[in-house]
Amino acid sequence: MKFRRQHVIEPFIVDFYCPEKKLIIEVDGGTHIDNQTYDEEREKNLVSKGYRILRFLNTEVISGTADVLEKIRIACEA
Repeated sequence: MKFRRQHVIEPFIVDFYCPEKKLIIEVDGGTHIDNQTYDEEREKNLVSKGYRILRFLNTEVISGTADVLEKIRIACEA
């Protein structure tokens, strides 16, 4: 699968996007704790347009890279 980084899906910019699977990968740092309402509305908007979203914390990506990649692989096969 090919992913685009910092891809625009109006009016948002998503962290990673796989157009073939309409799959969005978001990697969240500490700033997202204070923006949960915005993130929920943003996710609702994108899902309503047919996108699937996987969300990971920075710490998950750093300390559990293999697990994160496996979850992405499973999502791509679905």
